[in-house]
Order: sequence, then C-alpha cells, then structure tokens
Amino acid sequence: MADRECPLEAVPLPAEVRESLAELELELSEGDITQKGYEKKRAKLLARYIPLIQGVDPSLQAENRIPGPSQTMTTVPKQQKPRPTNSRDERFRSDVHTEAVQAALAKYKERKMPMPSKRRSVLVHSSVETYTPPDTSSASEDEGSLRRPGRLASTSLQSHSNVEPWLDRVIQGSSTSSSASSTSSHPGGRPAATLAGSAAHAHIADLHSAPPDVTTGLVEHSHCERPQLASVRGVPRGYSGSILETAGGVPVNSRVSSKIQQLLNTLKRPKRPPLKEFFVDDFEELLEVQQPDPNQPKPEGSQMVVLKGEPLALGTPWPPSLLAALQRWGTTQPKAPCLTALDTTGKAVYTLTYGKLWSRSLKLAYTLLNKLTSKNEPLLKPGDRVALVFPNSDPVMFMVAFYGCLLAELVPVPIEVPLTRKDAGSQQVGFLLGSCGVTLALTTDACQKGLPKAQTGEVATFKGWPPLAWLVVDGKHLTKPPKDWHPLAQDMGAETAYIEYKTSKEGSTVGVTVSHASLLAQCRALTQACGYSEAETLTNVLDFKRDAGLWHGVLTSVMNRMHVISIPYALMKVNPLSWIQKVCSYKARAALVKSRDMHWSLLAQRGQRDVSLSSLRMLIVADGANPWSISSCDAFLNVFQSRGLRPEVICPCASSPEALTVAIRRPPDLGGPPPRKAVLSMNGLSYGVIRVDTEEKLSVLTVQDVGQVMPGANVCVVKVEGTPYLCKTDEVGEICVNSSATGAGYYGLLGITKNIFETIPVTAGGVPVSDGPFTRTGLLGFVGPDNLVFVVGKLDGLMVVGVRRHNADDIVATALAVEPMKFVYRGRIAVFSVTVLHDDRIVLVAEQRPDASEEDSFQWMSRVLQAIDSIHQVGVYCLALVPANTLPKAPLGGIHISETKQRFLEGMLHPCNVLMCPHTCVTNLPKPRQKQPEVGPASMIVGNLVAGKRIAQASGRELAHLEDSDQARKFLFLPDVLQWRAHTTPDHPLFLLLNAKGTVTSTATCIQLHKKAERVAAALMEKARVSAGDHVALVYPPGVDLIAAFYGCLYCGCVPVTVRPPHPQNLATTLPTVKMIVEAIMRLLKSKEAAAAVDVRTWPTILDTDDIPKKKVASIFRPPSPDVLAYLDFSVSTTGILAGVKMSHAATSALCRSIKLQCELYPSRQIAICLDPYCGLGFALWCLCSVYSGHQSVLVPPLELESNVSLWLSAVSQYKARVTFCSYSVMEMCTKGLGAQTGVLRMKGVNLSCVRTCMVVAEERPRIALTQSFSKLFKDLGLPARAVSTTFGCRVNVAICLQGTAGPDPTTVYVDMRALRHDRVRLVERGSPHSLPLTESGKILPGVKVIIAHTETKGPLGDSHLGEIWVSSPHNATGYYTVYGEESLHADHFSARLSFGDTQTIWARTGYLGFLRRTELTDASGERHDALYVVGSLDETLELRGMRYHPIDIETSVIRAHRSIAECAVFTWTNLLVVVVELDGLEQDALDLVALVTNVVLEEHHLVVGVVVIVDPGVIPINSRGEKQRMHLRDGFLADQLDPIYVAYNM
Repeated sequence: MADRECPLEAVPLPAEVRESLAELELELSEGDITQKGYEKKRAKLLARYIPLIQGVDPSLQAENRIPGPSQTMTTVPKQQKPRPTNSRDERFRSDVHTEAVQAALAKYKERKMPMPSKRRSVLVHSSVETYTPPDTSSASEDEGSLRRPGRLASTSLQSHSNVEPWLDRVIQGSSTSSSASSTSSHPGGRPAATLAGSAAHAHIADLHSAPPDVTTGLVEHSHCERPQLASVRGVPRGYSGSILETAGGVPVNSRVSSKIQQLLNTLKRPKRPPLKEFFVDDFEELLEVQQPDPNQPKPEGSQMVVLKGEPLALGTPWPPSLLAALQRWGTTQPKAPCLTALDTTGKAVYTLTYGKLWSRSLKLAYTLLNKLTSKNEPLLKPGDRVALVFPNSDPVMFMVAFYGCLLAELVPVPIEVPLTRKDAGSQQVGFLLGSCGVTLALTTDACQKGLPKAQTGEVATFKGWPPLAWLVVDGKHLTKPPKDWHPLAQDMGAETAYIEYKTSKEGSTVGVTVSHASLLAQCRALTQACGYSEAETLTNVLDFKRDAGLWHGVLTSVMNRMHVISIPYALMKVNPLSWIQKVCSYKARAALVKSRDMHWSLLAQRGQRDVSLSSLRMLIVADGANPWSISSCDAFLNVFQSRGLRPEVICPCASSPEALTVAIRRPPDLGGPPPRKAVLSMNGLSYGVIRVDTEEKLSVLTVQDVGQVMPGANVCVVKVEGTPYLCKTDEVGEICVNSSATGAGYYGLLGITKNIFETIPVTAGGVPVSDGPFTRTGLLGFVGPDNLVFVVGKLDGLMVVGVRRHNADDIVATALAVEPMKFVYRGRIAVFSVTVLHDDRIVLVAEQRPDASEEDSFQWMSRVLQAIDSIHQVGVYCLALVPANTLPKAPLGGIHISETKQRFLEGMLHPCNVLMCPHTCVTNLPKPRQKQPEVGPASMIVGNLVAGKRIAQASGRELAHLEDSDQARKFLFLPDVLQWRAHTTPDHPLFLLLNAKGTVTSTATCIQLHKKAERVAAALMEKARVSAGDHVALVYPPGVDLIAAFYGCLYCGCVPVTVRPPHPQNLATTLPTVKMIVEAIMRLLKSKEAAAAVDVRTWPTILDTDDIPKKKVASIFRPPSPDVLAYLDFSVSTTGILAGVKMSHAATSALCRSIKLQCELYPSRQIAICLDPYCGLGFALWCLCSVYSGHQSVLVPPLELESNVSLWLSAVSQYKARVTFCSYSVMEMCTKGLGAQTGVLRMKGVNLSCVRTCMVVAEERPRIALTQSFSKLFKDLGLPARAVSTTFGCRVNVAICLQGTAGPDPTTVYVDMRALRHDRVRLVERGSPHSLPLTESGKILPGVKVIIAHTETKGPLGDSHLGEIWVSSPHNATGYYTVYGEESLHADHFSARLSFGDTQTIWARTGYLGFLRRTELTDASGERHDALYVVGSLDETLELRGMRYHPIDIETSVIRAHRSIAECAVFTWTNLLVVVVELDGLEQDALDLVALVTNVVLEEHHLVVGVVVIVDPGVIPINSRGEKQRMHLRDGFLADQLDPIYVAYNM
C-alpha cells in the first residue's frame, strides 16, 4: 500500500519540500485546510519523489485518512496474474477479512503512539530473549511461495484440489495459525509482509528520543499551549530552574515529556469528521447527540412476509411422548446401545443400553418419590424442580438422572459443576436455583467427592446458593421398585418438562422452561429436518446438558433409538482429532460439533492419513450463526474433502435458548436448496441494512446461510427496538419464531416472559401478522434468497455506539486477523461494551502469551485499534491484555463475558497491559464553552444593587464600637505589650509546650519571655552585629525558643523570618519545600552578618539560647511609626510558589485585636494550639496572640502527633480548653489514627465537652467530609456537634474568617458543579445530581470588609455570584516581599480598586474564588448574616475546554473510583489532563485503575484524561497545612523523578 513513510524513506526529500510538508501538517491540524485539500497539495508536493508503485491505483497515493461511510476502505491491490474465471466465487473467500485488516494496517504505519511506561518490577514476563527480532518475523518464511494473500483459502468448492497441497503445507508450517480466516496473515504476500517485517517494529522504535521531531511542524506553534511555568501571580518560582526547557516548553532531559509530545502528535491528527452543531444552553452542558448521517444507507426493500416451514409429517406413527418411546425401546430392544461414554484417552468406558437406561431411570424415579423424606413428609412432590450437577465427562449418569426426573414428574434443572466457591457466574446460578425453589441436587459419586466440603463433611454451600440436599445417583444408592410400581408419568402437554439455564448479556442467569409438548414437537421437528432414522449413530462433541447437545444427543436420539457417541471436552483438549476418529471407527452417519472443534482438528490433522469421513451424511455445526464459523467450515472442507467428506454434508444451524432450534441447513436429499453465502457491507450492517457488497471493498462480512426454517414453524424478522414491526426485506432485525417447539417462558419472570415469548409482530399498518404469539430468538439476521435464513449477530453481543450497531463477534474476528498467534491466545478474547457518558464504549480484553514482550504486545494492541477503526469505523475505548489463564472461564472453555465485564468495571481484572483511547471514541462531549461577557461597567448600579441583585459585600463587626481607642493605642507595638505584661503581671504564664508524652517540656511567663528576648537581642547586636531593619531567619523547631527569638529580633529592630527545619524522618517529601525556602532565605539574608548567623548547610538551631550570656540590651528599639515592617511571613502556596508578605507593626496588632475580639480571649482563658508556627494564622496564634491578649496557650507541635496521635485531644481535655485550633493534616491524623480507639480514650478520661469552638486553620475550600467525620467520630467523647468549623486566610490577609465564639452556626449550601465550571453559582437541593456541598468558612473578623469582584472586569458582583474574594482590613499585609524589585507586578494584589461602583476603597485581591450569600440567620449585631463561601484558589484552577475546573473536585471523583486509590492529584500539561493516583495495594493491580479513573472523570466532569500516572503511597507532596503541592508533583513528573509504577497515555 502506498503510505506516507515508505516513499519518504526511499527518497531523501529536499529541505524546502520538508518545510512545506510541515506547514501543510500545521494547517491541517489547525483546521485551516480540509482533508481533501491537504491530500491534494501533499500529493502535488511529493509527486516528483514517489515512483508509482507497480499496480497501485494512483488515487491511493494520497493516503485516505478519514474513512467516511462512502469510501470505507482502499481497494485491493490489483493482481499481477490474470483473474481466474470463477471470479464470482472468488469474492466469497472467507479470509477476505484478514486481507482487509492487513490493508487497513498498511495505511496507518506512520502513526506513532507513546508506549506506556512500567516499573520493572511490574513486568512479570518480558525478558530480552523473548523479544522477536524484526527479521525473524513469521512472514518472511513463505515470501517467495505466494504472490498474494488473497487466493489462499476456499476459492471455490470445485477447484479445491489445486489449493489442497498448499494448505497442507501452511498448516504444517504454522501450527499456530488459526483457520483459513487467519492463515493468510502469516505467509503473506507483499502487503502482509511489509507489516510483519521490520517496518512493523519501526513505529515504536524511537520512543525514547528526546525533543520531538521538528519536521512535523508541531513544535513551531506549540508555544501557544505552553504552560505558564515562570511564575504564577508573579512570585519567583524556586523550583523550575532544574529543568532545561526547549522552545516548546518540553523539558529536554525527560523521557516522559517526549512521550507526551508523541501523544499530542497523535491527538492532533483530526480523526473523526467534525462534530455536529450543538444546542448551547447557558446552564446545562448538553451532551452532543449524534445526528443521523444524511448519507447513511436506509432499507429500500418491500415489507417481508412471514416465512412458513414445511408442515410436520403426519403419516409416520410417532410415539405419543418421549417417555413412551423410552419405555418402548427399553422393553422391546433392551440390548440396543443408547450411549457410549469415552474417557480422556478416547477408550469407550461404558455403553448404556436402552434396557439399562429404562430400568435405571425407573429405579431413580421410585427412589426420588418414595425414599426421600424430611420430617416424615416426602421431600419431593410431582412438579418440583431438581438440580442436575454432572461433570461433562459423565453423560451416562446425566441421562439416567434426566429421564428419572421426567418419569417421576419432577423438573430437571441441569447446571454446571461448581468447582470452587467463587466460580465465574456461580452466584447467578445459585440465584436461579433459589428462584426455582430447588432443594435437591443429583450428582455422581466421583463428582460429589470432588466438591468443596465444609467442616462437617457436607458439601459446602456455594456463594449465593440455597441450601441443598445432595443425592448420589450411582446404582448402590437407589432402591429397586416393587413389581407393581409404575410411574404415573403420562403425556403432560403444557406442564414443564425441564428448565435450561441461560446467561444474559448482563450476567444474570435465567431459566427457560420447556413443556412436554414443546419437547416432543422439538424432537419431531429435528427428526424430520435431519432425517434421523432408527439405530443411526451420532457423535456428539457438544455439552449434553443444554442447547443442541441436549436436544440431539439426549432427547431426539432416544425418540429414534439412535446410538450416541459422547466425546468429552477433556478428550478434545488432549486429542482434537478424537471426534473424527470416532466418526470413522463407528461409521457415524451424523456428527454434532462447533466450529471450534473443526478448527482444532485442522491444526492437529497432519499425520492422519487413514481417517475417512465418507460415512457422514450430516455434519451439524451448532454455532453456524457465528461470523467465524464460515471460515472454519470452508477450511475444514478444503482439507477433508480428500478424506471422503462431501461438501453438502456440512449443515450449519442456528439456535437460541428461548426458541430452541431456529433453522438448520438440510442436505439436498432431504430437499435442501444449495447453500448460499453473502458478502455484506460492514458499514451497511452497522446501520441495520443489508447491502451486498459489489465494489469488492474490504470492509465486509461474509456470512453463510443457516438453512431453512424448522418444520412446523413460522419465522419473521422484526425491528430490534420498540414495537415489533416487520422489517423490510433488506433490513436486519431480530428473528422471531412461532411454533409448538419453542420454550414457554423464563421461570418465575412473567414480565420479561411476555416481551420475549409472546411478541405479536405487526405490519407497517399495525396489523398483527398471525394469531399465535412469536418467540424472540435473540438472533439478528434476515431472510435471503431461496427462503434461507442468515444470521449476522446476536442481541447479546450487540453494541450500539452512537447510532451505529456493532457486533462483538465481528470485532473479535477483526482483532484475530491481526497476527494474533504471536501475542495472544486465539480463543481467549472478550469484547463487550460499557456505558460511559450515555453511550456504549467498546472494550476488548485478551489473554497475552507469556513470551510476548512488552513492546510486541503494545504494538499488537495499537494495530488492533487501527484495524478496528478502519474496518468498522468505530473506536475501541479500552484494550486490555491480561496474563494467560486469568480470564474467567465459561464451563466448556470460552470466556465468561459478563463476569469479565463485571471485573473490568469493579477494577478486578488485573491486566498487564492497557491502552485506552477516549480521545478517539468519545465524540459526544459538550461543546467547549465560549466566554460570554458578564456584567460590565455599563451595567446599572443603583444604590447597592448590581444587575438587579444586592451587591455581594459583607463586613465583620465595627472595631470602633468594640474597644476604647486608648488601649488600642497603647497596644500598637507588640514589643511594648510584652514589656508592659512583664512589668504588670510578671508571673502570669503565657505558654506551655507539650512533648509527645504529654508532659510540659517548657513554659514561659511574661517575665521569662521578656528576659529571654532581651538576651537574644543582645547576642544579635553584639555577635552578629545586625542593625535595625536587617532580616534574620529563625530556623527553629516549634517551641518557646522560637517565640523568644522572634521578640528578641523585634527588641533590636530586626525583621524576623521564621523557617521550618526539614522533617527528619520524611526528607523525601519535605525536602523540595525546604530546599525552596532555604534558597529563598539565602537570597533574603541581605547582610553578611545574618548569613553568618544562619549556617544553612548544617541547619543548626540558629541561636543556642543556653549559651547566650545574660546581658540586657542597652535600649529596646522602638519603631518610628506603626507602618514600619514588623516581620516577614513566608509560605509555600499550593501552586508551589514561595511567597513572603510584609507585616507592619500596625497590621500585626490589628490582627491580634481582631482575633482577640472574635474568640473572646482574656488573660484567664486557655487555648490549645496544634499548628505549625511558621506562617499565616498558625504563626500569629503561636507567637503573637498570647502576648497581645494575655491568655495562656497550650502549644502542641503537630510533629509530636506522629508518635502519639491522641496528644492534642488529651491536651484539650486536660486543660479544659474552650477554644482550640488545628490543621487539616492534624484532623486527618486523628480521624484515621483514633477512629477505632474512642473507647480507649474514654477509659483514659478524655472528655471534649469543654470545647466551644475547634477551628481548622486553612487556606482552601473547607473539607466538609473530613470535618463531618471528625465531628461524628468524637461525638462519643463529648465533642459538641456544632463545635468544629473552619477559618479562611490567604497570603494578602492571613485571617479573613474565624468562627469565633458568638454568632450563628456555619451554614452549608449545595451548588451545581456544572454551573461552577462556567463561573456561576446555582443553588440546588441536597442530593440532586452534580451537587457539591460548600460550607461557610467561619465568620468575617471584626474590621474586615469583603466584596466579590469579577475576575476579569473587576466590577462588583451580585449576591450568590461567583467571583474573586477581595478584602479590605487594617491587618492586610502591605505587600509581597521580593528581592527582585517586582513589586509593581503585584501592586494590584494589595491595592486594587473596583472598576465601577465604590472606586475609592483600596482592596487586596485574595486570589480565591468564592461567593457571598445573605442567609436568614441574624448575627450578634441583629443584622442578617452574610455567609462567605470559598470555592478554591484561582491559581490552582484548570482551564479546560473553556471551563474552569477545581482540581479537588476531579480528585474527589477519582478517589471514589476504586478502594485502592489512597490519594490523587491532577494537573495539566499543555492541554492534557494528567491524573496521578497513589496505589494502596499490589503493584499487579495498578492497571485496573487506568480505565476506572478515565471513566469517572468522563462521566462526572466531561473531561478526557490524557495521562494516568500510578505511584506509590506518599509520592504526592503535601505541605504543612495538608495541601497538595500539585506543581511540585508536575515538575517531578516532567523531570521523570516520580518512579511511577505505571504511566498510561490515553489516545
């Protein structure tokens, strides 16, 4: 196939051509040029350089990348040889599929996908030796022998002889090859060879190349997506210097980012046609509804007529019932063989004669009715249901049990042997047994011994099963009936004869009831259709417990006194030829197989020259309705025609549990028309329309007929959904049967029984087509020429994606055609759909071979995706490979699909490779939002209304009324306050410091603190020779020394900066933050002397207060004005930025005053503080407030909680603190660590009833879940329900809200999360969909005014509108502290003015989004209370698809997705959403999370996750306030420092 890479490799292109190509790519990816235009121009550019490849249509040179419905696939390469004469038959080749796949793949070769990266420990099997070098790939062996993969398999029936020797050779050459459908993918001609050869490995080869390739034209324009790395809100970034960046913002030294660049490259290719128009509604994000394609094929035929089968023959003397037949043969022909059982070596172990079957069944019937009692009542009465639990290797016992139950008028329910307590689906079977009221199970001695036992020796009760009594039906356990005993069993007609179980698409198990009348009618119809005659021999490979195996091999055979040779599954596994050998040795006239058995015998038949199939008159293929059965039939015929197999012998049939046999092909001697095949357009089928493919496209499905309708039955095809209207003749619908031989209903389920078993098909005019009801078969198909029935799929495997239907089996067939043998097991592929975002999404799961390398498997996966995309025009949402033998098995091999789906959805599949393609598949996302102008300066402001709403502003109490200004003046400078207290109340204790044991390690009274501070000041002035205004860093552990050093600095006029020392046990996560602060502080220590005082390299305590000589300061420094800088407050924001703010003396005392008033702090009070003393409100409470208000502070360093979690709560209880402060991390430690120990604490006397307010100090949206669970947990210890509340502060003002002691309780509102994304607040009821609870962040402090301003226009907003919170108060910080003179950048953070309205007030911008809402409550002053709700930091928000997302909302959804997700953090890189999850579980289970994370983010947030990174617990960095440092994480990810367990790149 001509494709992009190939010619470019062959001819070195000149630079200018490369440049123009890059420009073209760019235009295409930006959407400035159409696909067609792009191809035209590209072809023109390359025309001189590409020699026309021989025989390829030039129109194909420009590679068609969007397969529209009109031209689905490129045509087949023309043949070099003249066409054979039988060209009509040539088109029925069953391997056309494989060829299609190869052609499709050849088109895609140039797409590079980033391969997921895995930690080595997770790679269970990928040693270097197992990697297949490209040149030994299996295609190269047969290169010369075949020119073309096309003419491989069944050309036409008559010309088989010239194909035969070839096929023999292929089968010998590759025993791994599948049937003909995939043989051609191995010994390929040219198209296949190019793929399987070295080129196939090429597109993975350069995964680790560093910067992306510039020729693609992607880097030049990618600067528009470049993340703002330099600084967020302008503060210098400390940490980004370590990453070298290219122009594209791609770190050069990083593996990860080159993969992400690749991912972006694959995503930029416009794949799907552009989406249809949306309805844009302001509030709702409407999902895109797929509009029908105007060019889609529509059915044009006339309405079909009901198809009538031949009448049931009347002349023959039928037995009146099956039991009558059994009695007749058992008494008149007792020696006639009925059933021969084989062991696993193929030896006949036992032959059951009709006499034995009759006598043993009688014995069993007698025993069941007369010998089983419970509480002196007979255990069973006629009509009761009985479970039959028999292994597949024991047909004899099963047959006896089945007929024994019928004779006793009991209803047998055959089920599989449950091997373990947790078999796939066995719970559902238990549910069926329970609903059928089964109390007794019959089984064999050997089987009973093998069942899992409880301690008592009884058979264990399986999960979900009712309690059962087990009866062994071997001879010695049965009683011989007396001579005069005869079973009552008459012909019961409409009574239920037996129940056959069936597993539905969702995995639920139902029982189909079959009446005696239906049973008899089925046997008669099968006898007539198959021409069975007395004493004929039948070999049966199928499961004799249900379906065709039961109908032919147990029921119809007895009616006709046939001899059945039953071949167990175990024997087939050992010797796949066994059934053919038995046909040969028993001269069997009929054989009953599945296409799998034919396929297996093809692979194994090499040395067998002596078998002959000439005795067969019917080879019934039970799964003739499967898409791959045709290739098995064709290939089987090709090989065995020379061994006496006549072509007309092969008889595919179609059946369903509800309608039993639907249709079967008859041999010509029974009046069957010649067999037919149809080559149907896959695209037509996906719209439910039959289009016989004429242009020889490759996207086709070849189907064979499944014969004629059964005798005595009427068949029609009806619409799948809605009213059962008859289909048109060229329309696919569900086949319905009306006959006396169908099932009667689902046991105990009347509702769905009516829908399925009592359908009345109607004509287009609404007229019923017949009097009798029809049964829906669950088969999708149509009626073809000669009234033959064709089946194209099953309802169970139907996946409706958008408006098109796809069949799971067809997709499996396509996946299998991609050289499956090397990487996965042929029979071990499951395809199902899961609903994500209101549409079916296709999931493909396969078992990987142990020797397939990581790279090979990934490559196979990406090619499967491309093949399915090309042939079915549908994207695969998720493709997962699991280790060999780990998928749940159905009883006889095969995969238990519904159980696999269940495991996938629960995250229990444990795949070893995952590839997700949500970008390709999810086309119904809402349209990205265009910003709409909101209230601008032009809107009318009337009084305090804006746009008709009250302006959203609120303030705390007025300071002036609350306190005499005299004291405020006196307390203007904190050093003065300390001296005054040392003078007036020298022995009043201010601080108590506790250690982990709860003992007081140090205290400070007013005079002690004053004296220590003086000594520090003296040392600073003498030793370090600092002068007023110098900065001094205080690197102290939390303690009284820190406080003393702080006041010492103030005493000598220095500016103190508190710095946290690194955490000794946990350097890995605290080091980034510490390193950053240290770097910053190093820059900030302006004077040499201060730098000497802080030896940063070894982190000493800065001043060892014990060594300081006891000197007094000559004079204590007094600031010339209140606006002089008092201290610097440094903190790392969640965006990873180190920001220092300047606090003047005036602001410092105003802050203390507000807190004192809000919390009613007096010298007689005690408060407990469990916070870090380094920044923000924690620092103020720890170092400033006690000195100002004189209350006693019990200091609990949070670090000590790591060794004693209950320390803080015990301290609160011991000191009877009314007010206590903590951080979220402390609260989380208590909730997690003490959850189970509340009883123990109560025993120790911990009592929290003293607490009035417990405030969480935070700079984020309140974490409601955490505060609520804390309240609930410690309610038992007396914690009042309303005590817990949150505070809010930020860099520009460290304390805006505090709950305090007075005032109404905090209120909670529920807002619509979707509206928040659009920057709107929409209040909803609790529990409504998409609702998000928000709690008010405490009461606004005295002297603080808050207003909500528009983020862009800076105009005031109305009540309940979302905007930035602006604050004005005497304790605002006066500015950022920076050494770079960037103050001008941030002037607007501290001195912003509204654009209209009150333009005089100076506000500080907090950088947080929130809203104000007037409540019905009244505050202390009697006014209505205004509540402030904080939604989140503006810097943190992610701008995606034109909407604003708060990371915490996405993270909350992700954490809920699976129980082993311990923590989660999200960030964006370019325009990709990256989700990092911490896995608290086994590394093998890591890949389960990829799909669940992608699903939940799509469902709840309408976002496609670009990269999922799975890491160990503790990798996500967290700061001292317990906030995630998402930007550190991002830097670590891009610099490849996370050591992830797995990184998945979603396509």
